[in-house]
Amino acid sequence: MGKGGSLSDNVIKNIILSYTYVSIWIFLSFTVIVYNKYILDKKLYNWPFPISLTMIHMSFCASLAFLLVKVFRFVDPVSMSKHLYLSSVVPIGALYSLSLWLSNSAYIYLSVSFIQMLKALMPVAVYSIGVLLKKESFKTDTMVNMVSISFGVAIAAYGEARFDTWGVMLQLGAVAFEATRLVMIQILLTSKGITFNPITSLYYVAPCCLVFLLVPWIFVEYPVLKQSSSFEFDFVIFGTNSFCAFALNLAVFLLVGKTSALTMNVAGVVKDWLLIAFSWSVIKDTVTPINLFGYGLAFLGVAYYNHAKLQALKAKEVEKKVAQTDEEADRLLLGEKQGQGNDK
Repeated sequence: MGKGGSLSDNVIKNIILSYTYVSIWIFLSFTVIVYNKYILDKKLYNWPFPISLTMIHMSFCASLAFLLVKVFRFVDPVSMSKHLYLSSVVPIGALYSLSLWLSNSAYIYLSVSFIQMLKALMPVAVYSIGVLLKKESFKTDTMVNMVSISFGVAIAAYGEARFDTWGVMLQLGAVAFEATRLVMIQILLTSKGITFNPITSLYYVAPCCLVFLLVPWIFVEYPVLKQSSSFEFDFVIFGTNSFCAFALNLAVFLLVGKTSALTMNVAGVVKDWLLIAFSWSVIKDTVTPINLFGYGLAFLGVAYYNHAKLQALKAKEVEKKVAQTDEEADRLLLGEKQGQGNDK
């Protein structure tokens, strides 16, 4: 009874911890998105400088990552040569900087709810780029599912009350660059046996992003900021915003490390619906029935895609276990034959 009770307590403890990690990640992800919208929107805090905001985030994250890796040794750095850094990390950093720049820029033109709907295209972009770069095999049923997701997002866009063509182009560009980054991570890093957790990722990638963002910042935002004599840097606003962005990366580390990537995908769906509800009820963004119908279709497509990926992973694990069992059986059989030969 005691043993059974102990097992039950451990199970309950793990469930509580899992829900805690999920809740923390949803809260921080939710906070960063709404906070960025608040800072960049001309009707709210009115600081429409997405490159500057992204550079503040990268500076803060790079500094804290350096402290955690080099000073406090919270995680170990990855062994990496200069050539590997330049050939693998730098291209990923360039893609990440473009993705962050464009996605933050979209908050100036689009509502939070509509941006979340457009982000449903991420699996479509990842799969399509994966097929183009030969990291994914083309499957008709998967492509049909991708078309259904795209169709749902198109309906949501058609029903958008505050549709802005430039804002949509920025967000779609952000999705494309982020999807390319995810595929390139598999090609340039994972295939070479290199894996980053969110902290080491920021340690290596954030300084690189900062350098790439510096170039457009000098020509696009610096001249405007220089002329804007009325602006004073608010350390509370930008400090807490940057801290939330860094804490989000730590939450990703906890969520994926202690649960699974699938849990994060499911949590992401919950977060998206919460953001849409918040955008409608608190920010007072217009969410139309056509918006919801279109996003609902896209959501079903994404859910099916995640389910199919989970089934494929389970099938691979079963195949791996069967192969290991066959190997063990062969070794036992070989051992028996050798033993019989020695007896003779």
